[in-house]
Amino acid sequence: MSTLAIHNSEGKAVGEVQIPDAMLEREKGAQPVKEAVVAYLANQRQGTACTKTKGEVAGSGSKPWRQKGTGRARAGYRQSPVWRGGGVVFGPKPRSHRRDMNRKTSRLALRRALTEKIDAGTLKLVESLTLSAPKTRELAGLLKKLGTAKTVLIVTEQPESHLILAARNIPGIEVTTASLLNVYQVLRHVDVVMTGSALDALKQRLGFEEVQS
Repeated sequence: MSTLAIHNSEGKAVGEVQIPDAMLEREKGAQPVKEAVVAYLANQRQGTACTKTKGEVAGSGSKPWRQKGTGRARAGYRQSPVWRGGGVVFGPKPRSHRRDMNRKTSRLALRRALTEKIDAGTLKLVESLTLSAPKTRELAGLLKKLGTAKTVLIVTEQPESHLILAARNIPGIEVTTASLLNVYQVLRHVDVVMTGSALDALKQRLGFEEVQS
């Protein structure tokens, strides 16, 4: 069982939260983490790259020059792939790069990624991240009090408009919710700042009740 300190808006520890061992994963999950990252990056691809084959390139159907007597190599059409402006052989065509992962594997990957953050001491819990106004200075001050690195992932239970607006002016800061959190985001940032309510929502998403039973 791991113990995480929970901080207030001043960055001071005001309590502790116990993370049961059933929610942590240290023995397996390395391969699912890799698969989750590859799947996420693949799903971001639009797949719109397109080239024309020799049958799609515009051009005349007549021979560029006669077959014999010119001293040049014989040629049958101007759309030949060996010519500049001709078709492309085995070029890319629009397609889907999507990769799917089953729920059990994706949960395992996320648990493994979060466990590594907890063991490294880079996952920090806060009581609340509700800002009075969308002020970047207020958010930057809180992160400084928490002693975070330059790249921080902020996880809340529900979208916070003021927080999103304040964070977009700080390079290296990303805001997401517990329901949208993915392995790539966890690994991409050095520190993870999470609210207590987001942690509870994440437990439900990971099926912690199922693991415990």
